[in-house]
This record gives sequence, C-alpha cells and structure tokens, in this order.
Amino acid sequence: MSELLRPLISRLADGRFHSGTELGEALAISRAAVWKHMQQLSELGLEVHSVRGKGYRLPEPVCLLERASIRAAITKEMLPGLGQLEILDAIDSTNSYAMRRLQEGTLPLVAGKHAVILAEQQTQGKGRRGRLWVSPYGRNIYMTMVRLVDTGTTGTEGISLVVGLALIRALSALGVPAPGVKWPNDVVAGGKKLAGILLEISGDITGVCQLLIGVGINVRCPPGAMQDVGQPWTDCHSLCNREIDRNVLVGSVASHIMAALPEFEKHGLPAFHEEWRQHDVMLGREVELSTASGSRIGKAMGIADNGALILDTGQGVQLFNGGEISLRSLNP
Repeated sequence: MSELLRPLISRLADGRFHSGTELGEALAISRAAVWKHMQQLSELGLEVHSVRGKGYRLPEPVCLLERASIRAAITKEMLPGLGQLEILDAIDSTNSYAMRRLQEGTLPLVAGKHAVILAEQQTQGKGRRGRLWVSPYGRNIYMTMVRLVDTGTTGTEGISLVVGLALIRALSALGVPAPGVKWPNDVVAGGKKLAGILLEISGDITGVCQLLIGVGINVRCPPGAMQDVGQPWTDCHSLCNREIDRNVLVGSVASHIMAALPEFEKHGLPAFHEEWRQHDVMLGREVELSTASGSRIGKAMGIADNGALILDTGQGVQLFNGGEISLRSLNP
C-alpha cells in the first residue's frame, strides 16, 4: 500500500469534494498522481465519486483509526492495562499477524498488560470454522488483543463467552440497541450477526501461554462488500442510524474486555451466568446443533460452568463444547 494512501483518505474522510489541485498540493504530488491514487482507493473497496469542476469525494465519511484517540477512549481505570497498541493499514488478519509476532518473539508481553493490534483492512480475515471474515477498508473493527495466561488452556474455558458479554457491555454503553449473545462466539441484534469472536492459543497449553482474542465488529458495512457473507448481518450504523466513531468503539471494547478478564480469572464463568441468561438469544429455543459427526435437535438450556451448551434433546440433557460446531434456531 502506498504511503500516500492513508493521508489521501484522511483528506477525503469528511465526505466533501476536494479538487485534484488541492489534493496534489497537500500531498506534494501531481494531479495525474492523484488520479492514480484514486484508482488504488477503488481497489481497496472505497467508492470514490469524481465530478468535473468539483473534484473527488467519498460518498460517506470515513473514520480512520488513530492511536491517540483510542487511548483517550480507554477508561482511566483500564489504561494501565494497555501495553503495545499497533494500527496496521492492510494485513492478512490481525490474529495471524499476532501469532507470527509471538512465534518470532517480536511481540513483547508483560503480565497484566494487553497488546492490541488493529487493522483498517484484512485481506484474509478469519472467522470460526475456517470461514472468511469479510473486511472492507476503514469500515469496521478488526482487532486482536493478546494476554498472558498462566493456567494453560484449562483456564481459558468459557473466555469466549465472557468476551461476548464484554462486547455487549461496550456496545450498549455507546447506545447500540438490544445486542444479544449467541453461543459460542457471536453477538447479534435483530436476529442478524453484528460481531464475532475468535480465540487462539500460543505457547505452553499446560502452563504459561498467550491468549489471542480476535474481535470483528460490523460498524458501517458497504452492502456491495458484504455480498459474499453467508448469513444475515447488521451493523452499528444501521442499528443506531448515526455515525459511530471507531476509535471510541475500540476504546470501549478494549476497556470492557480488560475489565472482564480479571473478573473471570478470579470468580470463573459462574459469575457471568445471570448476565449470559439475560442476553442469550437461544435460551429456551428449539435449535439445531451441527457437528462434524452429525446434528442434534433440542431445546437450548443455557450454559454449564465450563461454557458448554446445555441441550435438552427430549431424551436427556447433553453438553456440547465449542469448536467445530454451529447452532441455529428452528423457531421463526
């Protein structure tokens, strides 16, 4: 990506017309070079309007991620827990990037600190079960938080559920209406997916390891970029009918995750059971649960102490852990 593209997007971020001459003078390039860079913006998935005599504009404002704005949005109580904060323009996926950094030994981690990695765009965004997470430039939140865990993988059971509740808290604090959690890794609103969580582990699975918490949130999705998404989706802008500052949202999400994880480590998942019940969109519904070995139909009865789904099949109660599992409601 050209080093001039981000400054160019910043100039166009207000959604107003800017002439080629004005942009060229600001960036110290020719009008012809401005035109070439506009073609690159189109390749990023940003629609550019060009009108003779007026110049160039983006059809709607774009809120780029800024380190200072994110730090300012993190609560005073949680700011000491923020370690490295990195913002990338385009990357394959923030989880993959963080994993590579860990394996190379170039991502410093300190106990009690969280490394936060963000990207304006992912070219190979990772969802659950190997699915692609569609990631248009500058529109949504693509974030990975990395934290040291000294209990091995056994101490991470149920964390994805706690992160889901932290997202609910963060979104609700910004006025996003009626978000709910869908076991095991989704945040939904109006029956449509709003956000997803992808956890990965690096290091000693029985001792000290690094927990990667991948979070994707739809903030303002261009419909054309979302055509390949294989399920109903929504975004914060549609739900609120107003602009959501992505920097403020990142700060809120990071703050609530950093607050929830110590609570989980101290008290365990049972401390979150009642909050999960309040937001569980599948509770009491007839559902179909699909695994690699087949499917089960039953009534969703909430979660167990280890985060497993409790399913009443009519012939007995069974527990199912996360992983290669999908869940859908059979109720209208």
